[in-house]
Amino acid sequence: MKIKSVGIDAGSTAVKIVGLDKDRNIVFKLVEPTEPKVEEQVQRMMDGLKESFDFDSPQIPVVATGYGSNLIKATKKVTEITCHAVGVFNALGSGGTLVDIGGQDSKVIVVGEEGRVLDFVMNDKCAAGTGRFLENVAWRMNIPIDEFGSWALRTYEEVTVSSTCAVFAESEVISLLARGVPPESVIRGLHRAFAKRIAAMVETVGIQLPIMLSGGVAQNPAIVEMLKEELDVAEVLVPEIPQFIGAFGAAILGLQLS
Repeated sequence: MKIKSVGIDAGSTAVKIVGLDKDRNIVFKLVEPTEPKVEEQVQRMMDGLKESFDFDSPQIPVVATGYGSNLIKATKKVTEITCHAVGVFNALGSGGTLVDIGGQDSKVIVVGEEGRVLDFVMNDKCAAGTGRFLENVAWRMNIPIDEFGSWALRTYEEVTVSSTCAVFAESEVISLLARGVPPESVIRGLHRAFAKRIAAMVETVGIQLPIMLSGGVAQNPAIVEMLKEELDVAEVLVPEIPQFIGAFGAAILGLQLS
């Protein structure tokens, strides 16, 4: 299959690249942790992809989005909000309310027909509602981040983590553990506080069903479950490629340029 469009989401913690054929099928997807020189990193990643896949021409559209998009070469640069809205609409086939939890920010986007942005709210000021916060606490507790959510689901006992600041919350977690509170209960309480913070963001724009979740944190089963509880909804939809939704949306927009 020939590659007709490429989308690049140069995030703060990971670079995601998606290649599409003319029918919007994903031919490849690639993710790497973001390096300091993101422009060189993206060039290296693209060079490797061009060796491995059949690009339709040397000048196919490349649409960039994300934290580092201004640093890389692209046919067009589009905001994260727009790319995520287009991406989730095409991934799940409907509009609704998208919660995207990234490494350094979290976003809630009300998505309309064809992926139009109807409203959004963004948190990029406080780390407590971001993926980096969960990663930092998991690291402090010496638990792999991909197992962190399952730890929260090991118990129904949860302690209240009251701090709304990431720095104070980490200190509170350390204090609770030092007092002998079981790690599972602390982790569950931490996830509950995280879900409450995200739910409060959703409520500022209003709930339009379905609720959809993207970003690396969407792979955390405890966040999915607790967000469902805090918003009092029957389900939270997670696309098959939650971490790639921004890059996928960028690639979809690229097809419109070809």
